[in-house]
Amino acid sequence: MALLGTLLCCLLAAWHGRPSLGLPLAPAGRGSPPAAVGQFWHVTDLHLDPTYHITEDHTKVCASSKGANASNPGPFGDVLCDSPYHLILSAFDFIKNSGQEASFMIWTGDSPPHVPVHELSTDTVIDVIANMTATIQSLFPNLQVFPALGNHDYWPQDQLPVVTSKVYNAVANLWKPWLDEEAVCTLREGGFYSQKVSTNLNLRIISLNTNLYYGPDLVTLNMTDPANQLKWLENTLNISQQNKEKVYIIAHVPVGYLPFSRSITAMREYYNEKLIEIFRKYSNIIAGQFYGHTHRDSIMVLLDKKGSPVSSLFVAPAVTPGRNVLEKLTNNPGVRLFQYEPRDYKLLDMLQYFLNLTDANRRGESNWKLEYKLTQIYNVEDLQPKSLYGLAKQFTVIDSKQFMKYYNYFFVSYDSSVLCVGRCKALQICAIMNLDYISYTDCLKQYYRKHSL
Repeated sequence: MALLGTLLCCLLAAWHGRPSLGLPLAPAGRGSPPAAVGQFWHVTDLHLDPTYHITEDHTKVCASSKGANASNPGPFGDVLCDSPYHLILSAFDFIKNSGQEASFMIWTGDSPPHVPVHELSTDTVIDVIANMTATIQSLFPNLQVFPALGNHDYWPQDQLPVVTSKVYNAVANLWKPWLDEEAVCTLREGGFYSQKVSTNLNLRIISLNTNLYYGPDLVTLNMTDPANQLKWLENTLNISQQNKEKVYIIAHVPVGYLPFSRSITAMREYYNEKLIEIFRKYSNIIAGQFYGHTHRDSIMVLLDKKGSPVSSLFVAPAVTPGRNVLEKLTNNPGVRLFQYEPRDYKLLDMLQYFLNLTDANRRGESNWKLEYKLTQIYNVEDLQPKSLYGLAKQFTVIDSKQFMKYYNYFFVSYDSSVLCVGRCKALQICAIMNLDYISYTDCLKQYYRKHSL
């Protein structure tokens, strides 16, 4: 029924023939040559903590530390706290003043802080998302933004529903300036949508609500296709294929296996297998996949059943530096810029920017810097599946300098002295190149047998 309601809603929107609310990327003069390189920003996991403030009692600096002592709180935050507004504003100020021209931005979710359930409410969650939306819209009034919902963008957290809700309704209204009516319609019904980047381009963004597949979501337990999103996704991709469109997939919770845990998928294994099957089937039109959620910087390469690379996936690091008190490592805040070929939307390069949080707090000012440019730092041609697969193969070499760099960037240059060898490296390597159960399990067996781990 959810899919039927969604389709009916969108058919009505199309029948009324109202003008699209999607913003044009740029004034496209007739006969003007295409830009040499297209660009778009990716930001994720802002996790605003409105309670953050500097106080002598370090147990009370922020609600997100859950009573633990903040280690070194400063104007831009602390590693045991989620983002103060000052940090988030500095990230968007950097993007605005970077001098980089971008066609659009993707924003892959999680605006509220990591706090106990009773400290939030539906209204509080909506207020935080509204605050972040207003910040982006005020700083980038002419930039089209494609958001995706995160597992914290709901109350209670993780429990995203399969039918319309107060939060789905709220974000549909908040994000109307960026989206057309059909996208707003499906967003309102199930938290997902699809939309072309502009009427002049043949690129479609598909924003999935992968939180429906997240393990802690008890609402969707034992459902084969929550909100009929899988059926909708395959239908959308099929139409895009017929229309010769290219597609970027965006979502919060990524497919594949977590690179820091053995044999644990980011979402429930059943849904992971379903998505991998669909992504393989339509890999000829999927030009890239972009996720958040883990707060770490990682790549994945989807292989077909014969072992050939067919899709490039990127998990962006968080803006929040917050970590659990039991974790030793966290990430510096990061944002990233992708470059693509305007004719076919092929991904060419990625520029990862970061803020050294310790340095920023000491100086009392933010100095966002280029951390790395992917093709230069790894000496690869582009971001195509074949190039990333070749890079991943280099990672497997014993004492691989390429992998050492990768693991440092995994934490956004938080601590360059940390090494990843043995079991740690096996989990990273297998997660990069093996996204389905069979290949991942085989990879671990071979790696453990080869290295006697």
